[in-house]
Order: sequence, then C-alpha cells, then structure tokens
Amino acid sequence: MPVVIRQSGPERTDAVIGKQGRASFAAAGEPFRSAEEAWLWTAAALAARHDGARVAAGRGRVQRPCEPDDVVRCLDRLYASRKVTLAHARILSSWGRMQQAPDAGRPEQQADHRLWRDALALIEPSLRSRGVVG
Repeated sequence: MPVVIRQSGPERTDAVIGKQGRASFAAAGEPFRSAEEAWLWTAAALAARHDGARVAAGRGRVQRPCEPDDVVRCLDRLYASRKVTLAHARILSSWGRMQQAPDAGRPEQQADHRLWRDALALIEPSLRSRGVVG
C-alpha cells in the first residue's frame, strides 16, 4: 500500500512512497489534458529556460503538477528501455520547438506524424500514472 506524505504551503508537494520504496512527487496543480499538451508545454518551458527564464512547478499562470524535467525523465526512461527510439525523440524535439504537431494530412509530414503519435502514446501512461496527465 503506498504511503502519502503531505507538505502544506504555496508549493505543496505530495510524496507517494510506492511498493518499491521509491518516492514519486507530484506538486499540486492542474494536470494536462493529454501527453501532447504536456510535451508542447515542456518544449516551450525548455526553450524559455534556454533563454534565461526560471521554470518550476507552480510558478506559471496555470499551476502544473510537474516540472519540464519530469516529462523529459519519462521520455528518457522509455528511451533507455528501448520503447522509444532516437527517431521518436528527434520528432518530439523538432516539432516541440515549433509548438505544433505534424499534420497527418500533409504527405511530407505523415512519417513525422506517425512517430509523433506513437511516441506520445508510449509516454502517456507514464505521465498519467504520475498525475501529470489527467
């Protein structure tokens, strides 16, 4: 049975200690509607961080239940377990920088769209289990 440790304050964080004894953290905030929305937010936050902004959970107009690095770590785990390929990661990165998904209706973007859709389908269960996607 998981153990929940609650901390109150402006940056409330719940730590859930699972069966394996690992802590999973989820800051109070509004979950994303989809993995795509979470990824586009992550890409925008990483670009803002690159430009000098400080990006952290609970500091934007809409409080989110994670930091951009949490979403990237989910992708990294899938890549390390060989469920997501380098091609998936490249497509997520390049289209994420453009803040849009590839258009399946455009022949030149169909292959990218397939990889985009597949990568997000693989990452969504992980994000959902962490409370990042509602």
